[in-house]
Amino acid sequence: MDWFVYAKRPFAGPDSVLSYLARYTHRVAIANSRLVAFDGDRVRFKWKDYRRDGPARYGVMTLDAHEFIRRFLLHVLPDGFHRIRHYGLFANPTRADAITKARALLAGAPHPTPAPNKAPAEPTPPIPCPCCGGPMILVEVFERGAIPKAWSCAPAPQCCDTS
Repeated sequence: MDWFVYAKRPFAGPDSVLSYLARYTHRVAIANSRLVAFDGDRVRFKWKDYRRDGPARYGVMTLDAHEFIRRFLLHVLPDGFHRIRHYGLFANPTRADAITKARALLAGAPHPTPAPNKAPAEPTPPIPCPCCGGPMILVEVFERGAIPKAWSCAPAPQCCDTS
């Protein structure tokens, strides 16, 4: 397929185009608008606690510059990794086709019928987590060095979504 590109000079120059595209293609862990102050030793920035509501949800944190950089670098992806924000059933390029196909498959699926007069199984109490004591659901136990049964072969490396 032949590609023909129609490009005209940007109104405000190439720097404005680069600035505009950079906001959408290379987002980082913290936006410049969240940085409040830097005095050479400490960084002040805004943060948001999603577990709270109201004014307590927002705050300003001050960290040593070294700690701020350490936390920032935890969000930088290694070379070769790509951030993926929209994928799966509702990915924009295939959304309409995927939803149509899902509806067709669901319409043709047989409805499960409950077994008559079957007593419900006795629930087993969850195993406590050895670290925190919270409920832990045991999915599978396998020997050291063995591949879990759920994997047909060694797992392939996956890209991380940091959003």
